[in-house]
Amino acid sequence: MDASPNTPKPAPRTAQVLREALEYDIATGVFTPGTRLDEVSLAKRFNVSRTPIREALIALSASGLVEIRPRRGAFVQEIGVSRLIEMFEVMAELEAMCARLACRRMTAADHRDLLAAHEACTQAADAGEPDAYFYANETFHDTIYRGSGNSFLAEQARALQNRLKPYRRLQLRVRNRVGNSLSEHQTIVDAILAGDDRKAESALRSHILIQGERFNDFVASLARADAAQVRRVMA
Repeated sequence: MDASPNTPKPAPRTAQVLREALEYDIATGVFTPGTRLDEVSLAKRFNVSRTPIREALIALSASGLVEIRPRRGAFVQEIGVSRLIEMFEVMAELEAMCARLACRRMTAADHRDLLAAHEACTQAADAGEPDAYFYANETFHDTIYRGSGNSFLAEQARALQNRLKPYRRLQLRVRNRVGNSLSEHQTIVDAILAGDDRKAESALRSHILIQGERFNDFVASLARADAAQVRRVMA
């Protein structure tokens, strides 16, 4: 029997599209670290069966953004502060290596892409749009990954960047961080365009590392995010 014309039809979503949508929600703080991702609720939200939702969660688990716990379900990965700092230290070294190689290997076309990515960051910062800055910032860093000319290194950098997405985003919520980040980008761009690999490497490493006052601000931002999650649960 044909379905009624008034019967809602499922949206044509694939596990890949669902994965990207959930990844976006995690990165933007809709789902904070520790949040349980309920398959039934998500299937209802996206108007799909639970199968593609489950596939998307498995993919997010493989990337490290989600933890699947037997008989309990899927949860947004929650990482302790000390572990986070260790991950940022590794991220800083990976990106520093990308910057050093990019100085030697970027073409004129790569330089144009880098300048375009930096300009997008500048526009987002000037507009006071931290969300837009976050995504422009991702493109900026990815341009350097690609510019390194080392696909394996770029893959590793992207993988760790994906795991740190929610936390890198939290950093941008700290007061004045977007402006400071943009200034640091300028130093990185200038060094790469000048072919100064040591300066580019050092600048990008410092850009990623969380230390001193930035460490204290970051821990405070984590505490605020945790408190906001508790309020949502209690509401």
